[in-house]
Amino acid sequence: MSQRTLVLVKPDGVQRGLTGQILARIEAKGYTLSQLKLVNASREVLEQHYAEHQGKPFFEPLVQFMLSGPVVAAVVEGDRVIEGFRILAGATEPTTAAPGTIRGDLGRDWGEKVQKNLVHGSDSPESAEREIGIWFG
Repeated sequence: MSQRTLVLVKPDGVQRGLTGQILARIEAKGYTLSQLKLVNASREVLEQHYAEHQGKPFFEPLVQFMLSGPVVAAVVEGDRVIEGFRILAGATEPTTAAPGTIRGDLGRDWGEKVQKNLVHGSDSPESAEREIGIWFG
């Protein structure tokens, strides 16, 4: 069952020069990058993207982090890509993410208010379509 998902390389990944390595892992897994762009996200886009987190204590630090630099947005396609990319990304917390995952190999806790964990991947087909619409129109 072929799917589409949104993958974001967050500002920490872009700033650390890890975009190519992250995208190479996606392609090595056998997924296809069907759309790709480097963008400075607007507050409006981020508020739409993180709408379910509005009002939570981490919302504003998260938005500020995502505004801190460019983001690489990608539409990735493949069989069971939503589940597969989330496994490839690893646990949200880089310190406990398994070795071999993007976050486990490349991430760490920087001791800041917001979790800088390199990537975002949609968590369901419904979220993927909503998020792709936000980032790619």
